[in-house]
Amino acid sequence: MRNPGPKGQVRKAKNFWGTLKRLLGYMSSRMLAISLVFILAIVGTVLQTRTPKILGEATTEIFKGVMVGMKMKEAGQVVEKLPIDFDVIKNVLFTVALLYVLSAVFQYFQQFTMTRVAQRTVYDLRKELKDKMNRVPMSYYDTHSNGDIMSRAVNDMDNIANTLQQTLNQFVNSFVLFFAVLYMMLSISLQMTLIAFVTVPLSVLVISLIAPRSQKLFGAQQKKLGLLNDQVEETYAGHVIVKIYNREDAEIELFEKQNEELYQSSWKAQFFSGFVMPLMNFIKNIGYVLVAVVGGINVANGTMTLGNVQAFLQYTNQFSQPMSQMANLVNTIQATIASAERVFEVLDEEEMTDEKSNVVPISNSPYKVSFDHVQFGYGDDELLMNDFNLNVKEGQMIAIVGPTGAGKSTLINLLERFYDVKGGSIKLDGVDTRDMTREELRSHFSMVLQDTWLFNGTILDNIKYGSEKYGQDEERVAAANKAAHVDDFVHTLPEGYATILNEEGSNISLGQRQLITIARAFLVDPEVLILDEATSSVDTRTEILIQKAMRKLLKGRTSFVVAHRLSTIRDADKIIVMNEGDVMETGTHDELMAKDGFYADLYNSQFAEKPAV
Repeated sequence: MRNPGPKGQVRKAKNFWGTLKRLLGYMSSRMLAISLVFILAIVGTVLQTRTPKILGEATTEIFKGVMVGMKMKEAGQVVEKLPIDFDVIKNVLFTVALLYVLSAVFQYFQQFTMTRVAQRTVYDLRKELKDKMNRVPMSYYDTHSNGDIMSRAVNDMDNIANTLQQTLNQFVNSFVLFFAVLYMMLSISLQMTLIAFVTVPLSVLVISLIAPRSQKLFGAQQKKLGLLNDQVEETYAGHVIVKIYNREDAEIELFEKQNEELYQSSWKAQFFSGFVMPLMNFIKNIGYVLVAVVGGINVANGTMTLGNVQAFLQYTNQFSQPMSQMANLVNTIQATIASAERVFEVLDEEEMTDEKSNVVPISNSPYKVSFDHVQFGYGDDELLMNDFNLNVKEGQMIAIVGPTGAGKSTLINLLERFYDVKGGSIKLDGVDTRDMTREELRSHFSMVLQDTWLFNGTILDNIKYGSEKYGQDEERVAAANKAAHVDDFVHTLPEGYATILNEEGSNISLGQRQLITIARAFLVDPEVLILDEATSSVDTRTEILIQKAMRKLLKGRTSFVVAHRLSTIRDADKIIVMNEGDVMETGTHDELMAKDGFYADLYNSQFAEKPAV
């Protein structure tokens, strides 16, 4: 991480300048290229700013010729042609044209170099954000909506990318132009330069008064945009449910409400920042008029040439350009800083820790997995698990049952170290799981969940997704597909295993999606299997295939089965009955039924359910 603070934490940016400094800090490793950009900008701008004064020489030459011709006429001489030296004017025009061409060449290379610097900087920032998203704890995803996360990763990052690419180059040019024009103005007249310089503090005052207010409003705009994205994503993801329950009007009404809030935030931000340009133009025009009046007086008094006045008026206009350009960029800069702060908020989030447990490993442990006096609660809430104990031998099937909210998912989250225990110890082969890296721990596990998440890509790609080790072994892949009964339906598809699944995998049935996830688990060949049954929403034939595939997958493996249909786990080696985070009962099916307790009540409540084949 960058800019580490105390104890390795990243200090959050609290204001505009702090965030801007931190954002520009990402470019610090490319100072050589940035230095080249400044050199090219200086040379190109100097060549460009020389042209008004040189053109002024042509104006002065023409003015002299006109004045001499008028005097000749007043003296009674016949003047057929004004005595203007056009050779001088031709030389001036040629010189100006050459300077413009050279300036354009230098500016091109400046733009090219700056674009590469900006794009590489954004690449690094995107990479850091992506890496950070892999290091934040699961609680971050539980407490932040998908729409807000996507808005930060996509909208805010694109905002930063566009600004670095388009705005920084303009900023460099404006910075160099300001001092180049100032030098040329001083070379003509100190008095008129001081008059023009009066407008600078006025311009700075305008920006300093409006910018902070605009920043807050642009921050609110980005936040509202994240909320709107979340609502849109949720609505489209669940469009079938929306239609089933006739919620189209309600969702449209909610969208319109959030869209209106975004509109209000946006127009207020634009309204305040929109004051800048008119005020800057007004200040510029004041300076322009003052310079024109004083210059005209100096020409009349013979203390300044007309060409120099013309050049100075051009410089006055150019002198206001850097300020005007910065004012014109206020909207973009404010929105970008607001976006950067939102990205930095993610980069500053606390990361998953890998503190050692200080629990002595048990050599030759008789248990594959063991829970020893485990305590756990989410965040600062009260504990959901107070004293959970469980010993699982290799090859045993452990069924976890209980009503909704009983803590079944919590148990799975702790096994995979999506969360760490608050007390006690979870061991794998006698070693506390906190003494392993998460990658090492999860290499021993595989999960088949009720939510069959598939990715854009072919069926074969989705099956190979979880196994780099065996993904290239065609025989193992084929065996996994047959064992999971994926072969039974894939060959009926026109494209077979090359069939492209859409984002939600909705172009195949729910049962077929489940079979693909089972094949994925087969290919990984895990030591410990976590299974969340999901057959309630499929047809009978597919349910039979899923049950067969699951039995093959479970055979000989240590497994944790979150059971919804209690009839499917009658043969489990041990059944853990949970309620409100605590273990109510433990035993085999027959033992628990004989107790006639909590499990028996759950089982009898499903007596009408036909046992799975």
